[in-house]
Order: sequence, then C-alpha cells, then structure tokens
Amino acid sequence: MNEWHNVLEHYGTLSLRARVNEALLNAGLTADRLDWSELAPLDQFHVRGLAATKELAAKLPITSDTTVLDVGSGLGGPARFLAATYGCHVTGIDLNQAFVDVADMLAIRAGLMDKVTYRWANALNLPFGDTSFDHVWTQHVAMNIADREGLYREIRRVLKPGGSLAIYDVVTGDGRPLHYPVPWAKERESSFLLTPDAMRSALRSDGFTTVSWEDKTEAGVAWFAQQRSMNQSADRLSLGIHVVMGAEFAAMTANLAQNLREGRARLVQAIVRKQ
Repeated sequence: MNEWHNVLEHYGTLSLRARVNEALLNAGLTADRLDWSELAPLDQFHVRGLAATKELAAKLPITSDTTVLDVGSGLGGPARFLAATYGCHVTGIDLNQAFVDVADMLAIRAGLMDKVTYRWANALNLPFGDTSFDHVWTQHVAMNIADREGLYREIRRVLKPGGSLAIYDVVTGDGRPLHYPVPWAKERESSFLLTPDAMRSALRSDGFTTVSWEDKTEAGVAWFAQQRSMNQSADRLSLGIHVVMGAEFAAMTANLAQNLREGRARLVQAIVRKQ
C-alpha cells in the first residue's frame, strides 16, 4: 500500500480540473468542441509526446473493430489519439481519480465519448475478464510499479490470444544512480526501473514473445535538445504537463534529460505478443 500511496502523493493534484480549464482558457481553447490534437501539449505525458504515441501505434494492427486497454492512461491523450485516428474503442485506467475525471471531461470536449472510456483501477488488479482486449498499451507507467512480473501477468490475463502489449518505458542505463526528482518519482524509493534484460526476462516469464524492441534514447535526447533550443520550458507554456505536475516539473524534466544524456537511463519502445 505504501508504494501506491507514494504514487498518488506524487501525482495527486488538488483542483486539477480547475487548473486544466484555466490552462485551456489561457491557450485560447474556449470552444465547446475541441480537436483531440489541440490537447496534445497537455495530455501526452511521456518523452517525445505525440510523436512517440504515433510511432508506437504504427507498430500495432489496429482497425475500427479493435479494442485497446491503456494502462496508466493519465489525462487520456493517447486513448483519444487512437480512437480518433483508427476508430477503435479504447478503455483507459488510472490509479488517480482526478486524472480519470479530467480525461472524461476532455473526451467530452473532443467529441470522443462514444470511443473512449476511462475508469479508476489498479494495474495489478484489472477489473476486466480474461481475454477482454485485442491490445494493451502502456507509456511511461511501469517505472512506478515494483511488481513488474505481476503487472505483465495481469496484462496477459486480459489480452486475447495473440494479442499485443505495446510498451514505451524508461529503463536503467549504465547502472549509475539517477538524478532526482524525475517526472515519475521525487526520490529513489518511488522509482522501480528495470534493466532492459530484466524487463525482457519479466515479459518472457509471463508468457510474452518479443515482436520488436527498439532503443529510443537518442531520439529522446534530441527531442529535449529541440525543446531547449525553442525556448519552450514548461513554466513558460500556458498549456503543458506542468499544469498537472506543478512548479517542480521543470526540474523533473531537466533531470530526466540529463539522465538520458549521461546514459543513466534509456528509453525502450517494444511490442510483445501473448503466446
């Protein structure tokens, strides 16, 4: 329970709905109906943002009949992208009820409530029957979960035979400690990175075979450099992830960028399939 308490404390955001609405207003997004893409600066909570989401989606066979479970859906941006782009139905789950509430609000504004569903749930105890989904999707979530084999085992349970798990996560680099705080943890005790080999082993132990495995660290480093060159620091943007994470977010992202540059952390994009 202490692990989950730390996660909720880290992401817990008082009056998040009000802050998001204020940020949308300040960004000039006042229409009742918004395009999902207008929300991307706010709701793509991972390195490289929407570009990384598009790359991961391109690795999956998705049609309008596909069902996807987004584990750790946050404010719901990737789910809305998938639904709007492919016409599929996406269910997002998150441990933070405030995130779920805002995800619902944004889905209504984007006109996608018939394609996306968000609900509170624990990733280690998913409230779905066996073989419920064609694909499962997770981006920058597993770093907060100590029981990685338990996570992958539960994901495998809800996947249909031959279904895929799409992963975009931060992993351990050269073994040196990270600079903290980072976007998923203020201190080492709340961070549960695995080495790439340990991650592969956990997936294999839980009955997954690797379809593709790509290191995206260089792309992440280049993206952070581009952000700096454009002088778009989080505290200067009216619409960005700092709306969720607050004043510390600039330091968190700076540390993550440094960790990637120095090889202390790496980025992995993977597709694995249920055997």
